[in-house]
Amino acid sequence: MAQKRRAVLYLSIAILTVLLNILAWSSTAFCDAYVTYVFPLWTNTYGRLMGIFPFSVGEWMLILGIVLILVAVFTAVSVLFLSWHSFARLYLRFCAWVLVCVCLIMTLNCSMLYHVTPFSQQYLGGAPGEYSLEELLSVRNFVASQCNRLSGEVLRDERGDIIYPGDDSALQKKACQEMEHLGADYGRLRGYYPRPKPLFFSDFMCQQNMLGWYFPFSMEANYNRVAYVMNQPASMCHELAHLKGFIYEDEANFIAYLACVQSDDIYFEYSGYLSVLGYLEHDLRSAAAQDPERFKQVCALQEPLKLLDVVYEDARFVTEEEWERIEGKALLDTETVDKATDVFLDTTLKANGVSDGTVSYSHVVKLLLQYYSMKRD
Repeated sequence: MAQKRRAVLYLSIAILTVLLNILAWSSTAFCDAYVTYVFPLWTNTYGRLMGIFPFSVGEWMLILGIVLILVAVFTAVSVLFLSWHSFARLYLRFCAWVLVCVCLIMTLNCSMLYHVTPFSQQYLGGAPGEYSLEELLSVRNFVASQCNRLSGEVLRDERGDIIYPGDDSALQKKACQEMEHLGADYGRLRGYYPRPKPLFFSDFMCQQNMLGWYFPFSMEANYNRVAYVMNQPASMCHELAHLKGFIYEDEANFIAYLACVQSDDIYFEYSGYLSVLGYLEHDLRSAAAQDPERFKQVCALQEPLKLLDVVYEDARFVTEEEWERIEGKALLDTETVDKATDVFLDTTLKANGVSDGTVSYSHVVKLLLQYYSMKRD
């Protein structure tokens, strides 16, 4: 009887997961209602509980998951050579329960979020349209001018590296405060934010060229603690945006930008501008390569602002010393890890309906142009 009840419960969870995915892909209104009324419950309850722990629970959950998979493989092979049939049945049954729960949690805390109304349509007046080269250059020059200005206002050590006048806890607290402030203008960003947590395996994150990580199974915002300090404020805000249901990377990039540049902390402000500078520079170079004559005509009227050399230094991913240390102790080749991560992320995004895959990160430029166009109007 108990076995039958377990079977019914298992089947019910599996069916619920399938139905939720079908509804998510077919109804934006359903997903909007979910992210407005239900999703915040997970952050406010489970997220608070996980916030008690000073370390990233999700990181260790992932390691436990890898161990469970390895044991499952070992168990399946052992059945062929040892009399472990009873243990194998129990363990594989346990793994089946873990799998169905993982699918449900992924659906609730990640997959469904890809089908809500985009940020641009909710708060910026509609889907991003086409923008002129003049507008792109204007926003790029504005961001560049702010970077040039702020590069001279931050504290630096004798080598020229930036020093944040506070510890990690101060950075984490400030990130939550800036996101809370942004919630006054954008309703879905209101409410509680658990503090971002540094990743223990940040060296491996560097090899993956990743600055942060939202883990749906623990409702945590995790960040790379080894990355250069100017990456961290924007990275923290980016991951916190995911906790409010903004799962698209370009939207999280844009939200982090707004949270940082509106801050009264110059380090957050500088981090915000630096976080989008590379995307703007890339799009400007692409425009110049596609239509050199048109680019020259625009530049004759509005010359591209020259970035200070120190800004390029401040925009680095990690310091040279950190890279040397990471490469010296790495168990896997960094290039291989980076490529594997790109394939995984690209595949995951496309599976969730993001047709451009990892290229979608750069769509933050369209959101920036739409935002500043709206402000001018």
